[in-house]
Amino acid sequence: MNLDRVIESLKQEEGFEGMPYEDTRGYPTIGYGTKLPITEKEAELLLKHRLDEKILELSDKEPFFLELPAKAQEVIANMAYQMGVDGVLEFKKMWAALKNKDYQKAADEMLDSKWAKQTPNRANELSEIMRSI
Repeated sequence: MNLDRVIESLKQEEGFEGMPYEDTRGYPTIGYGTKLPITEKEAELLLKHRLDEKILELSDKEPFFLELPAKAQEVIANMAYQMGVDGVLEFKKMWAALKNKDYQKAADEMLDSKWAKQTPNRANELSEIMRSI
C-alpha cells in the first residue's frame, strides 16, 4: 500500500479546516476530518511537532541558541512554545546575559517581565532551572 497516496486522497476529499467546525453529521471536527476530542497521544504528537517547529525557528532567527547549554536550550524552547519565538527574542537583556554566560542574570531578566507576572509559577520554575546552570 502506498500510504502517501492514501493521505493525499484523504486530504483532497476531507479538505482542511484549521478551526473546529461541525461535520455533516454535527460532530465537532478539525483538520482533515478529525473528530474532536482528540486523544492524549494525538495531542502529544501535535505538541512535539509544534515544539520542533519552534526550535527550528529559534535556530534560524537566533543561531546562538544552538550554542547554549542543553538546560538553557530547554528553558528557551519551553518559553518559545508558550509565547512564540518572536516573544522570547524580545527578552534582549536575557539574551545578552546568556551570551555572557551569566545564567543568574538571565534568570533575573526572565523574571523582570510581563510574562513572569502573567505566568508566575512557570516563570519561577524555568528561571530556577536557568539559575542551576
